[in-house]
Amino acid sequence: MIKNKLYLLGIVLVTLSSCTSKKQQTVEAAPTTEKIILETDMGNDVDDALALDMIYKYLDTGQIDLLGIMTNKDSKYSAEYLDVMNTWYGYPEIPIGIIRNGADCETDAINYAQCACLLKKENGEPAFKRSLKDYEQLPDAHLLYRKLLAQQPDSSVTVISVGFSTNLARLLDTPADDISPLTGKELVAKKVKLLCTMAGCFNNPDLFEYNVVKDIPAAKKVFAEWPTTLVTSPFEVGIAINYPGSSIENDFQWAPMHPMVEAYKSYQKMPYDRPTWDLTSVLYSVEGPSYFNVSPAGKINVTDKGATEFTPDTAGNRFYMTVDSVQAENIKKHFVELITKKPTHYNQ
Repeated sequence: MIKNKLYLLGIVLVTLSSCTSKKQQTVEAAPTTEKIILETDMGNDVDDALALDMIYKYLDTGQIDLLGIMTNKDSKYSAEYLDVMNTWYGYPEIPIGIIRNGADCETDAINYAQCACLLKKENGEPAFKRSLKDYEQLPDAHLLYRKLLAQQPDSSVTVISVGFSTNLARLLDTPADDISPLTGKELVAKKVKLLCTMAGCFNNPDLFEYNVVKDIPAAKKVFAEWPTTLVTSPFEVGIAINYPGSSIENDFQWAPMHPMVEAYKSYQKMPYDRPTWDLTSVLYSVEGPSYFNVSPAGKINVTDKGATEFTPDTAGNRFYMTVDSVQAENIKKHFVELITKKPTHYNQ
């Protein structure tokens, strides 16, 4: 998500709810492990790469079970970079779903995913290993959602969406099929307990948030029709918490070549600090609301121009997060501590 590219008028932001999950290789799942599906526009804004790093660290500690990763950026390098990251962090078996005929965003910013995928060693070999051979054969994300959700216990899955709403809207519209006798909306209502998004803006009516305006019809549908609780982390939260470029330069000496670090370095001229929009959604989903303030219950409306409007309603199930300066500083320190930790299973 390219949060520095605001479309004046309004932003919708996504917060997340607490969610944990099980370790997928050598560490057994804890009884409280929760199941997560990550939805990302990987390749647009580099905060997606930082957020994905956090996901792997939670996998390492057994806090989450990552059922799959869906990309809503229509670019071959989005899926390839996800494969690179899965492989490097030691989780090559995590399923990836892709989008076809998605929002046009390929030229919105430097595609750091492409830069990292094309990076070569001195001998001309790719800098990072892959586990998949043909990314065009990956399943459509909305269909992979159906498969993964149908296999899970009722009310057990948290979806973290830190990109466009396209895949989620398509999921809601899916009919019953061989995977499940339920429609997409029925399947979500039965299997998903929480949708946590990074989207919108609630403190400035003159700003449009990138994730919303790139597919306004999909955002309108999801915020209006998603049948379970939805918590969003808006633009104003992530922009208040900047990941330090000095950490990228100094805290990863243990890895000669690191796919997240190389992506960060390629996105803008170093050193630069980057807002942590997507990271806040992951933090809220996995570790709960204690780092944040959360709005009262209400409804969120997406206007025809892409603005987001919150109306308090005790019968509503939409919420958004805020932070004060003390919370922002505490969250930044926590991000640096978590992201600079050496992964347990990384495959250099």
